[in-house]
Amino acid sequence: MSLGYAEKLSYREDVGTVGMSEIFDPPDVLQQKIEELAILIQKSKHLVAFTGAGISTSCGIPDFRGPKGVWTLQRAGKGVPEASLPFHRAMPSLTHMALVELERAGILKFVISQNVDSLHLRSGIPREKLAELHGNSFRELCPSCGTEYLRDFEVETIGMKETSRRCADTKCGAKLKDTVLDWEDALPPKEMNLAEKHCRTADIVLCLGTSLQITPACNLPLKTIRSGGEIVIVNLQVIAGAMHLLNLRIPPYIRIDFVQLSLSHSPKKKTYVKWNLRIASVHGQRAPLPFLKSVEVSFPERPDLKTAFLQKQPFYLKRETLRKRPFKMLLTFNFSDGCGCPCTTIEWPINFQVTKDNLVRDKNEVLPELGDAANMESHSGQHAVLERKVNPRSEVTVYAIVTNIRRYNGPEEANGVLEITPNGNSNLIKRYGEGVNGGQTSQKRPKWT
Repeated sequence: MSLGYAEKLSYREDVGTVGMSEIFDPPDVLQQKIEELAILIQKSKHLVAFTGAGISTSCGIPDFRGPKGVWTLQRAGKGVPEASLPFHRAMPSLTHMALVELERAGILKFVISQNVDSLHLRSGIPREKLAELHGNSFRELCPSCGTEYLRDFEVETIGMKETSRRCADTKCGAKLKDTVLDWEDALPPKEMNLAEKHCRTADIVLCLGTSLQITPACNLPLKTIRSGGEIVIVNLQVIAGAMHLLNLRIPPYIRIDFVQLSLSHSPKKKTYVKWNLRIASVHGQRAPLPFLKSVEVSFPERPDLKTAFLQKQPFYLKRETLRKRPFKMLLTFNFSDGCGCPCTTIEWPINFQVTKDNLVRDKNEVLPELGDAANMESHSGQHAVLERKVNPRSEVTVYAIVTNIRRYNGPEEANGVLEITPNGNSNLIKRYGEGVNGGQTSQKRPKWT
C-alpha cells in the first residue's frame, strides 16, 4: 500500500525513544524535503496532525507505551527512566507550538494525539480540535454529566478509576474519573469517532514523533490513504524549516497558573478580629498547588506583625489584629522547580470595614494581556486579579500568575543549526503572511487557558 509522500519524507522525530534508528540526510536533500513539505502544507485543504511520544521526549517526558516506554518496562519488571523535571512543569516543544500557529492561521484542522501529557492543550490547541486517544493525565471526567476538568496537577490514578474529587455541578456531584487508558482498555469512542472523521476528510496527515506501531491508533492514518489523501512522516527539524518558508512565526509558550487567596474573619469583642488566611488551588482546597514551594507572608507597614513562612501545603496562617486598622499583606510566592523565575510578590490590601465588594474580570481579556506583558518583558512573574468576592466575614480573590515563558526563535533550535536557502522550487510557496490576494492575513488572537 502506498504511503504517498512517506517514502520521500522518511523521517522520525526522536525515534530512538520508540525503538527505531534515526536517519540523517545531507543538507541539500534535507532542504529539498523542507520545501516539499512547505508546499504540501500550503496546498492542503484539510490538514491533520497525528502525534506520538517523540514530540514530547525533548520536553523531558519519557515515552510510555513504546518498546522502551515507562509502562512497557514496568510490565517487564525493569527499571524505568527518570523524568528530567516534574511532569506538571513540562513545556511544549517547538513542534507543539508550530502546530498551534498552523491552527491559528486556519491551516491545521485537527490534531490526533497518542500522548497523555496534556502538552497540546497547554500549548493552545482548542479542545474541540483535539482527540486524545489514550487520555490525559491532567484531565478528569464526570461519568454522569460528561463535564471535563483540566487540572494543573497530575491526576493520581490511571485506568479510568474514581479519583478523590467530585463534579462541581451542584445538580450532579458524581465522583470523577481519570481519563488515562490502561493496557486493556478500549479507545474512547468520542475521541475515536472524531479522529476517524478527520482522517477520512484529510488530504494530508502529518505524522510527528510516532513510529506508527501502537495499535489500534496507528491504523487511523490509513483511512486517509483510502480516501485518496497522503501521509507525511516528518521530524522537528523539517517542520521548523517548513514554518520558516511559509513565513509563519512559531509563537512563544507562556504558562499561566492560578491561585486562590481566602481570608475568613470573625470579630473578637469590638476591638479585635481573628482572621485565617488560606492559599489554595482553584480546583479545590484539597487539590495541590504544584507550582508553589513555599509562601512568605509579611506586613511591611506593620512592624508589630511578625513575618510568617509557610512551607507546607495547605498554606494556612492564623492571626489576630485590630478590627478598624487596615493593613497591607505582602505575599511572596516561591516557585517550585521548573518555573521560569524563583518567585513573585503580590500586595494584598486588607480592610475589615469593607463588607461587600465583587469583581469579576473577563479571562479572555485579562490572560492575553498578561501573556503579552510577559512576552514584552521577556520574563515571568507577572500577575493579575481575575475575580474578588468580599462578604461581611470573608474575602476570596483569584490571581493569575505567569510562571513560564519560552521562545522558539526558528529552525536553528531544531537539532542544531539549519540554514534555509530556498532553491528554484521555493517560488512555488506563497507566504501566508501575504494572503491569497497579496493582502495581510488576519491572525487569531492567542487563547490563554
